[in-house]
Amino acid sequence: MSNPWLAVSLVLFLWWFLTGAILYMVKWADYKGQKFHKFLSLMLFPFLLFGVYGFFHTLNDYSVIDVYLAFISALLIWAWFELAFLTGMLTGPNNMEKPSDVCGFERFVLAWRTVAYSEIVLFVVLLMLLVATLGKPNSFGFLTFLVLYFCRLSAKINLFFGVPKINTEFLPMPVRHLATHFKVAPTSWFYPISILSLLLTSAFWVQNCIINLENQAGLIGFSFLAALTILALLEHWFMVLAVPDAALWRWMLPKPRVK
Repeated sequence: MSNPWLAVSLVLFLWWFLTGAILYMVKWADYKGQKFHKFLSLMLFPFLLFGVYGFFHTLNDYSVIDVYLAFISALLIWAWFELAFLTGMLTGPNNMEKPSDVCGFERFVLAWRTVAYSEIVLFVVLLMLLVATLGKPNSFGFLTFLVLYFCRLSAKINLFFGVPKINTEFLPMPVRHLATHFKVAPTSWFYPISILSLLLTSAFWVQNCIINLENQAGLIGFSFLAALTILALLEHWFMVLAVPDAALWRWMLPKPRVK
């Protein structure tokens, strides 16, 4: 477990598998009916509890196994909130499509109102995890959540300002109106800033991997963070490159029932 390439492979697998699992479940709920979306989030609420327990359980221990558990616990916490968002359980007060004549600041307000509850709750959770982590030896659970939070925020801002390629194929029914708040356009000034930020952050994690070559727990933890950030960088490039990234998960999704 102390091999950093094993850690990177785990990140790749969990990125692919958890994304596919969440998409499968929300699509399954689409085909079952509207009431199944929130039922799905409530049914999987124990995974959030497992994540929270694992996060706090590993704070005081700095071993390879505890770094693994902290990373997976942070992913479980994040995955449940992502599921709650996609099932419409935790989105925002606005669930309407954007009128075609809305632009400027009014467009921003409408877009914010579609995700407000989710963003506020995630920010509060981030602060709570930060406070819990201060002074503790194992901060990799918090750092994992931090990377996921800011990479997701960067992606949403780019989708709002405009990118050439937006994949709305997997949006489930409760949040399908979000597609009208995205903007297909040439990249904005924010895109190169986000790319540079992700590159520098990736380099920072890789540098810490090198520094921690003799510290197995640190090496594994920073390998997790480096792989996660590089994947986020790749997802940002998917916004501008004609890459069929949806094929990674399309084959996994349930087929609609033929009536």
